[in-house]
Amino acid sequence: MGQFHATTICMVRRGPDDICVGGDGQVTMGETTIMKNGAKKVKKIYKNSVITGFAGSVSDAFALTEKFESKLEEHGGNLKRAAVALAQLWRTDKARNLEALMLVADKESMLLISGTGEVIEPDEDFVAIGSGGNFAYAAANALYHHTDMCAEDIVRESLKIAASICVYTNDHISVEHL
Repeated sequence: MGQFHATTICMVRRGPDDICVGGDGQVTMGETTIMKNGAKKVKKIYKNSVITGFAGSVSDAFALTEKFESKLEEHGGNLKRAAVALAQLWRTDKARNLEALMLVADKESMLLISGTGEVIEPDEDFVAIGSGGNFAYAAANALYHHTDMCAEDIVRESLKIAASICVYTNDHISVEHL
């Protein structure tokens, strides 16, 4: 049996009270088979104060999300401290590299966390990951800088554009916002 992959996630911040993450619903096995159309890859965590979305190998993405949630609990909901603690886990415990990426945000910060222990704070107030991530990122960039659309509308439209280009992304979009 081939490996299952999740696909495109987009996150946009339009100020402290307009933050949204969205993801498509497609889960692909290998290069040729769509196994699920309506998967939900975005959610709220830590007392509904953090939004997150994942892309990559499904089992690795779940493991990455669980490890991050554990660190978030350990650090009282402090997003940056939890992300750094998770990164340190890879350096000290020689944790297995996970084939997954995760976007997380609270009212103060937006971060990209990799399954290899990298933590990146994007320069822009938008970011996208996954197989359709470059398409969603380009769309979010244009919409963010050239419209007055709210974060959710930018996320939805960016994912729709990615779905129209990337075969690993569909238009069954789910969103979470703060």
